[in-house]
Amino acid sequence: MKHLLTILITVISVTVFGQTFEGKITYQNSYTSKLPNVQDQQFNSMMGTTQEYIIKVGDYKSSSNGTLFQWQLYINKDNKLYNKMSNSETIFWNEGDTNTDSITNIEINKGVTEILGYKCDEVILTCKSGVQKYYFNQKVAVDISLFKNHLYGNWYDFLKVSKSLPLKSIIETEQFTMVSVATNIKEMKLDNKEFQLPENAKTAKSPY
Repeated sequence: MKHLLTILITVISVTVFGQTFEGKITYQNSYTSKLPNVQDQQFNSMMGTTQEYIIKVGDYKSSSNGTLFQWQLYINKDNKLYNKMSNSETIFWNEGDTNTDSITNIEINKGVTEILGYKCDEVILTCKSGVQKYYFNQKVAVDISLFKNHLYGNWYDFLKVSKSLPLKSIIETEQFTMVSVATNIKEMKLDNKEFQLPENAKTAKSPY
């Protein structure tokens, strides 16, 4: 279970706007289990089927309706990803510059699909952990220089190609397939408080 949680948390770390997008993207997520003792519904329930992703400059937060996974917060100045799970009051963090995965091949395909009116290119990352497919449009842009130290989850490797946020992703691992599709994109000004840890939060290095 510990190994599986590590993979799930990594995957969750896993947008015309201005030069860089500030606002919220809502995703619909679904999981298909490859494990004989875990049903699809168990993954969907634990990790959630609705994800709200907010981003401002170099900080982002992803919140879910999962029974186990609640939210992940990336604080750029710390270069740490903070994960809140329902089964612990402690907020566990991972260093952004660590990555246990590796990429063996990158393939780019132009104009593969359309999502919410955005014509999307596809990038396929063949990784040690499995295959990761992302669909993006560069109108939903990010400043990739802010994430040059965010190696965790192959995030910077993806951004170097896309220079934008994913509007759809298909993540294949040995344990499951996750499909995430944007259902709403809203450009909006966000308060910096959205990207702060709760007051008096107890944090610890993640065992995952």
